[in-house]
Amino acid sequence: MSKRKTPGLNTSSMSDISFLLLAFFLMVSSINTDMGLARRLPPPLPPNQKPPDVKERNIFIVKINSKDRVLFNGEIGDVSMLKDRAKEFLGNPNMDPNLPEKQDVYIPGFGGNYPVSKGVISLQNDRGTSYDMYFRVNNELAAAINELRNDLSNEKFQKNYVDITEDQRKAIDMAIPIAISEAEPAKVGGE
Repeated sequence: MSKRKTPGLNTSSMSDISFLLLAFFLMVSSINTDMGLARRLPPPLPPNQKPPDVKERNIFIVKINSKDRVLFNGEIGDVSMLKDRAKEFLGNPNMDPNLPEKQDVYIPGFGGNYPVSKGVISLQNDRGTSYDMYFRVNNELAAAINELRNDLSNEKFQKNYVDITEDQRKAIDMAIPIAISEAEPAKVGGE
């Protein structure tokens, strides 16, 4: 009896096919892991220029401590109240002397001057702050600015901010700038 050898499989092209399939799936798949905040940084100051002084009344300090507690100007608050507090601060509708000053700025799309707030929101967080709370606070601040812009857009152009032209949007952006300053993470009190 002679033993017959079983023929082997020709697998020389198997690696080519595997590589092609891998390349195909990498090209047609999308991996949505983008988590971030869309912010445009101001241009850097010239080396011989010092930063401008900001009056205390023009600063709204928001702190997030390591236990995810939010403080507004030293008072413990709830993140759900942040949007309304930021809108009141930046808008200063009643010209409250404890809220930010306003400066008349010529805005081309408005056909004249408009009182622009000098208010700045200073956001500070602890190194132990959770990502979730950090994003919730940033979303509330962005929502406050977006609502102020939408209200002004409806007042000036009778349309929502998303429906106006690019030139009108630039005018609204000049009237209500994004004025959020973020400090390096540090130890934040308010336990």
